[in-house]
Amino acid sequence: MLYANQSQTLNITTKQQYQGLLERVVFSTLIGMPCCLCLFINGTMLFTLRSKAVFCETSRYILLYNLLFADTIMLGLSELLYIMAVCRIFPTYPVCGVLTMLNRLTNEISPLTLVVMCLERYVAVCYPLRHATIITVRNTAVAIIVVWAFSSLNVLIRVLLLLNFLFDQPQSLQMTDVCSGTAMLLGPMSNIYDKAYTGFVFVSAGVAVTCSYVGVMVAARSASTDQASAHKARNTVLLHLMQLGLTLLSTMHDPIIVSLSTTLQRLLMVRIKNILYVFIYILPRCLSSLIYGLRDQTIRPVLMYYLCCRLSHLSKHI
Repeated sequence: MLYANQSQTLNITTKQQYQGLLERVVFSTLIGMPCCLCLFINGTMLFTLRSKAVFCETSRYILLYNLLFADTIMLGLSELLYIMAVCRIFPTYPVCGVLTMLNRLTNEISPLTLVVMCLERYVAVCYPLRHATIITVRNTAVAIIVVWAFSSLNVLIRVLLLLNFLFDQPQSLQMTDVCSGTAMLLGPMSNIYDKAYTGFVFVSAGVAVTCSYVGVMVAARSASTDQASAHKARNTVLLHLMQLGLTLLSTMHDPIIVSLSTTLQRLLMVRIKNILYVFIYILPRCLSSLIYGLRDQTIRPVLMYYLCCRLSHLSKHI
């Protein structure tokens, strides 16, 4: 009787382990394939934006390149962290800190770059005669440097808060859980700062893009403004606003996970994190290349050419 109970318990445990492994394989496949496809499209788009002089000498294409570059790096790091979590690889705190901080840095570049892109369209419509003197390649490079410097400063503050906690409360450097942004929120100060910075970026970026959209709308109704150009700029800014909303959701990922983890079971939390990862991280990064690449009349033919060439090249090797 005892042997039968032990055998039944072993069968249940083995079945649960098999179901857990099968679920991980299914989720990894469903998430990994679109992520790899997105990385392929983004890589082709980045190559396209460096293939012609017009893309390297126009401010909006330079900003688009910066946006896609940050999105691609962020997506690659996110996929690496996801694979580590699926394979149950627990790194040390310094290694996890480097990966998550780089991931956070590139993640926060996107909304700030979108704000600059909206301001560029605002200047193009509201101040068309001064657009060429205000929006130069040099000023665009300065704006990109400011965006990266601001995001780097935020990461530096997070690193200092993390080091302060580790020195105040020494502990083993080996992690006992998966590496993620929430795992690096050690101590109450890190959590408070994360919420404050996320709220600041969310509100500031939303107000800036909304004001740009309102300004373009007002200019579009003016008789002295080129109606076709204003209408196109209005649609572009509206597109930036929608993309910003999707991107800002990724900055709220950690606060959402922290709030839900206090009330939900771990297995349910893992499934929710997988779903949020697809819709918050992968989807907005895939939409950037597809929307901006296919919508722009200058980029579209070049992008389609390189995509078709690469796909035919891959099919020949297969």
